Amino acid sequence: MRVEPIRELKDVRAIKRMLAVSPRDHALFVIGINTNLRASDLLSLTVGHIRDLPVGGEIVLTEKKTGKPRRITANSEIVDAATRLLKHRQSTGEMLTDDAPLFVGQRGRLTVPTFSRMVKQWCGSVNLRGNYASHSLRKTFGYHQRVRLNTSIPELMVMFNHSSQRQTLDYLGVQQEEIRDAYLKLSY
Repeated sequence: MRVEPIRELKDVRAIKRMLAVSPRDHALFVIGINTNLRASDLLSLTVGHIRDLPVGGEIVLTEKKTGKPRRITANSEIVDAATRLLKHRQSTGEMLTDDAPLFVGQRGRLTVPTFSRMVKQWCGSVNLRGNYASHSLRKTFGYHQRVRLNTSIPELMVMFNHSSQRQTLDYLGVQQEEIRDAYLKLSY
């Protein structure tokens, strides 16, 4: 099943506000929409990946799906959310070793199906209609890079570790909208 990005900034902001009461969920959402990591890679992050991470610092990991290395530059949103999460977990007396999973639930490290259910719930809570799951956060990153920031397809291709521009265009689902708009703009 195809999932959708969260297209409207007001919806992204509404979810962030709603999740502000839960440092883990807030960090999961914020890091997800700011890194374009697949759910399995996002959930594989450890405390060591983000402890003392400065703005402009890098999260370095190997993608589970492709085996390719990834280097992601941390923006202030990532750093703030991660710092808040670590402070919260330390305040509960938890010993946080560098190899400890960053995102845990009652039974240990969060799983992709659990994460997908969480994203569906968050999107439903702000009355978004459509298909949403964990992969929606990765697509949200790409959608806003392309539509709001006008990031080029070749740049996005590298960011997503895609093997072709066609794959990136299909993935973003923006091309159909652009073709439609091109037809509407032209009139003789």
